[in-house]
Amino acid sequence: MRPDLSGLVPNEALLAEKATDLTLSPAAQAAGFQLFHVTCAESTNAAALRAVELGADRLWIVADEQTAGRGRHGRAWQSPPGNLYASLGLAAPCPPRYAPLLGFVAGISLAEAILVLAPGLSSVLHLKWPNDCLLMGAKVAGILLEGTSLKGGETGITLGMGVNVAHFPEGLDQRATALRDHTTNIDRDRLFTTLSDRIAANLALFDQGSGFEVIRQGWLTYALPKGTRLKVKPPGGERIGAFAGIDPTGALLLETETGIEAILVGDVFPIDDITSPERAARGIE
Repeated sequence: MRPDLSGLVPNEALLAEKATDLTLSPAAQAAGFQLFHVTCAESTNAAALRAVELGADRLWIVADEQTAGRGRHGRAWQSPPGNLYASLGLAAPCPPRYAPLLGFVAGISLAEAILVLAPGLSSVLHLKWPNDCLLMGAKVAGILLEGTSLKGGETGITLGMGVNVAHFPEGLDQRATALRDHTTNIDRDRLFTTLSDRIAANLALFDQGSGFEVIRQGWLTYALPKGTRLKVKPPGGERIGAFAGIDPTGALLLETETGIEAILVGDVFPIDDITSPERAARGIE
């Protein structure tokens, strides 16, 4: 049963019973996922976290727009109508030590969903550690993973995804783009349906964390080419090196003059030009 979400979004915006083209895939429905669609929310992630605390599981909350969308480190996420703002609430999807790895599940699912609908973008789409999706080197989507403590010591998780389908924000510290600037094959509703399908499939592969190696290998097929020069800003410092992959714990592997470093947290900025298909050609071994 879907929990009562009154108070989490404006009452006049509740659209759970509205006829809409926004639907879960048949496979996602069969796997027990649910959808709650609203016209406006302060933050789909905040609403999904609260829903999980109230007892929801496998609940998607999608908003036509957000008034207080957020990204990593509390950064604001501009959320005008026309883009996809979706958060998936999961109750105890894995032991807490594996919870950070769910961001890779979201990343690979998002890349797969885009390429199912627009396979011609395969040479210019990349996943950037830890949580961004790039098209020709410009940010087209971001992922926000958040957790909450549940009764019994378990951890509830929300996977928030913001995708620039029709618009992209100005004034970011990196270039941004929108899907409509690269393809006419994707609209928000079709993208969500396909994303719900890929998330359901990849969560099954993830298998509460025990299947992360499969997810890791899949994520690497969409990653920046090995050897791409990166500027990485972990807390309290800066590193420059070459992308060397991710390790079995999900850490970024950066090849520097002193060897391979494993980085657990930080912002990543590509130095090399990956704006053309030739530059963006993948070099995963």
